[in-house]
Amino acid sequence: MDQKYYVIVNPNAGKRKGEKDWNQISALLTEVGFEYEYVFTQAKNHAIHLSFDAISKGYKHIIVTGGDGTLNEVVNGILSQELVPSPEIKLGMIPVGTGNDWGRMYGISKNYAEAIHTIKESKTFIQDAGKVEYYENGKKQSRYFINIAGIGYDALVAKKTNKMKEKGSGGPFSYLINLFLGLLQYKFASLTLNIDGEERFRGKIFSMCVGLCKYNGGGMMQLPNAIPDNGLFDITLIKKASKFKVITNIKNLYDGSFVSLKEVETYTGKKVEIYASNSKPLLLEADGESLGESPFSFEMIPKSICIIGEKSPA
Repeated sequence: MDQKYYVIVNPNAGKRKGEKDWNQISALLTEVGFEYEYVFTQAKNHAIHLSFDAISKGYKHIIVTGGDGTLNEVVNGILSQELVPSPEIKLGMIPVGTGNDWGRMYGISKNYAEAIHTIKESKTFIQDAGKVEYYENGKKQSRYFINIAGIGYDALVAKKTNKMKEKGSGGPFSYLINLFLGLLQYKFASLTLNIDGEERFRGKIFSMCVGLCKYNGGGMMQLPNAIPDNGLFDITLIKKASKFKVITNIKNLYDGSFVSLKEVETYTGKKVEIYASNSKPLLLEADGESLGESPFSFEMIPKSICIIGEKSPA
C-alpha cells in the first residue's frame, strides 16, 4: 500500500476543469506508471473526510487534484487524524484551480504533465502548518492551514470571490475583480494584535495576513519574507490608508515591495491573537476559504506536513 496513491479530485475546481480534465490527468498518471485509486469530492469539506478515510485504509501517498481550497481540506484531514504521524503522509498536488498560490512556493507547475513528473520524482519538504481558532454562529471552531490567512479587506475579497465560485462564475480574474469591487463597500476594521503574549498594534487597519508561505490572491506576494519551515508565522499589517493609495499600489503586491510603505508593518511570531476593537467582528479566510468571525487565535504546528515539490521554498 505504501507505493499506491490515493487521488482526491475536486470536479468543481477551476470552473469544473477538475471534471472536464480528469480523463487527461488520469491517462498521464497511468502513462508514467502510477498505481492509484481515485475519488471525486461531492460537497464542501468532503476532502477532509476522504483523506482521513484514505489514511485509515493504509494510504501514505495522497494527491490533490484541485485548487488551494481542496488542498486545505486534505491538510485538515491529515492533521486531524492520529493513526499515522502527519509527516509520514506524502502530499502531492496537481493544480486545477485558478490560483495555485501555495504551489508557487515549491515550483509546482500548472501544466499537468509537469506536475505529475514532480510527484513521480518525489522530492519532499517538511513544512509547518498553522491552526486558527475562530467563532461561527457563537461557537468556537478551528481550522488548519498551510498558506495564508487573511483578515479585514483580504477576507472580504475572498468572501466575494467564493460566492462567485459557488455560482459558477469564478475564474482567474475573479479575485482581481473583487479587489476593486470590494473597495466600494469596505470599511476599515479596528483590531488589537498580540504576538507571543505582547500587544504589538491597536487601531484601524485596511488588511492583514498571517501565514507560512508568500503568495495568495493569484500571485500576490503578501508575505514576501515568509519561510514555511522556520517555526514562525509571518504577519503583514496594512494600516488605514486612502483607497486611492491602495489602488495605485496594487501592482506592488505582486513583487512584495508594498511592505516598504509607511502604512505597512511586518512581524513574526509563534502565537498570534487578534481581537476586534469595537462591537463589529472581523472576518477571516484561510487558504482562500471563508471561515468565521473574531476573536482569532493562531497556533504554530511546526514541521507537520510532508510536501512533494519541485524546488526548495527557501
